Amino acid sequence: MTVFKSNQEGRSMVEMLGVLAIIGVLSVGGISGYSKAMAKFKLTKAQDQISMLLMNIRTAFATSPNYSGLNNTNAILYNIAPGDMVPDVSGSAINHAFGGAVTLGACGSSGGSDSTQYFYIQLDKLGREACVSLASSDWGTDGLVEMSVSGSSFPASVLPRPITGTHCGTKGSYNTIKWIYY
Repeated sequence: MTVFKSNQEGRSMVEMLGVLAIIGVLSVGGISGYSKAMAKFKLTKAQDQISMLLMNIRTAFATSPNYSGLNNTNAILYNIAPGDMVPDVSGSAINHAFGGAVTLGACGSSGGSDSTQYFYIQLDKLGREACVSLASSDWGTDGLVEMSVSGSSFPASVLPRPITGTHCGTKGSYNTIKWIYY
């Protein structure tokens, strides 16, 4: 009688569970890193979009005595708003990198007679972290008159200043930032 020895090789259940645990830990770390990278990308993109809007508005109105006629519809029509901010060129919607609305318009000084001597760029629906970061950025003093963060106004003379969570609400809340320039 011949006896056959079977040499079965394989992994035990404990070894397989260990491998799955390692894969799980690496996956969680990868997802967390990806989320942080995407948030940083959106923040940088939003800052670039605001800078581009500012430059395009100033260029478009360089020879005008005021900012009369500045609104979302005209900004799209005359290519003032960057293409990546305009979801539909036939409409009047302009969106920032975080998906909220951007509003452009002319405004006047407090107590001034010309209601179109200044212009504003307003971003809505910003999360707390984006709000703090964008509001704390140095937007320069060249033409900046005022910035308001969810209803709190800051004259240009005190900017840039660190904007705290108290100005940008609690985690999960949405905020509005408005910059006024001349």
